[in-house]
Amino acid sequence: MDHRSIMSGKRRDPIALAVRALLHLASFPYGIAVRLRNRKYDREISEIHRCGVPVISVGNLTTGGTGKTPIVCYLAKWFRQRGLRVAIVSRGYGRGDADANDEAMELHARLPDVPHVQNPDRVQAAQIAVEELEAQIILMDDGFQHRRLYRDLDLVVIDATCPFGFGYQLPRGLLRESIDGLRRADVVIITRCRAIDDTTLKSIEQTLASFTGSIPALQSDHEPIALLEYPENSLPLSMLDQQPVGVLSAIGNPDAFEHTVSQCGATIRDKRHLPDHDVYSPETVASLRDWAKNLGPDINCIVCTHKDLVKLQTDRLGGKRLVALQIELTIHGQSQHLIQSLETISQKALAASTMNDDTVA
Repeated sequence: MDHRSIMSGKRRDPIALAVRALLHLASFPYGIAVRLRNRKYDREISEIHRCGVPVISVGNLTTGGTGKTPIVCYLAKWFRQRGLRVAIVSRGYGRGDADANDEAMELHARLPDVPHVQNPDRVQAAQIAVEELEAQIILMDDGFQHRRLYRDLDLVVIDATCPFGFGYQLPRGLLRESIDGLRRADVVIITRCRAIDDTTLKSIEQTLASFTGSIPALQSDHEPIALLEYPENSLPLSMLDQQPVGVLSAIGNPDAFEHTVSQCGATIRDKRHLPDHDVYSPETVASLRDWAKNLGPDINCIVCTHKDLVKLQTDRLGGKRLVALQIELTIHGQSQHLIQSLETISQKALAASTMNDDTVA
């Protein structure tokens, strides 16, 4: 069942209408539970823990892929270029018995000098990063709703192609909490702005302003810079120009990824959507091989996301070439507020390191 088509209202058949009604009823107890939990933190009934170094949270309001990973990479590189030791902490959703999930594997490939600690208890993960890895700055991936760990800067990512989770909280929509939770944010980053028209973008900004007031909302895009062939072979994007391709993804927002593939000049002939964070079991991989073999002789290439490639770990699928899009963040216009915030974090990190060194001495 295509859950997104039901949540969005695109499907209007009787089954979809009935499912939406049931999901709408289920969203009420969910919303009440989230509101009560937030109220405990707002009133300082639930304890918020500090880890001794600055923490930046990169999170969102909705489930699925809003484009946090390129932002985490951008921040990690920014601090590393200034000689600061950075560690990433995250819950590790979808990793099962593995040492790391797909997001951690992708981040390791892109940031080999930045350690990543995955633990459902992110307070404990931050303590490990500080005490054992000597991190000076913590980047908490997917941390907006994880309020136990104190953060010095809250970045909230809004996907322009699906900004407000179809207007409903889980499970009726994709919202993890009410939109008014944005009042806790310090900076909002709107991603994939070029995937929508100016009128829609302006409408999103107006909605954000009604909840965030003077909190800056930065426009950004995920720019494809190259193709990656496993394990580390970089190829030019021009390979896709006017070429028929198959597309494979196991992410929360496959439509946005396919839009990016099309922007690279490719013609998408067929596509396979898998659940977000799919583990790619042997049965799934066998099914994908059969799908690839039947794509037709004129399709020689399958395009996937970096997260898919690090799990498949191959340069061929069903005899077809397999490549991933390499994506980097580009911030448009006024980014000075974000830079000033990062400069402040840098100063805090250096001050904390000096204090710790004095304590040891």
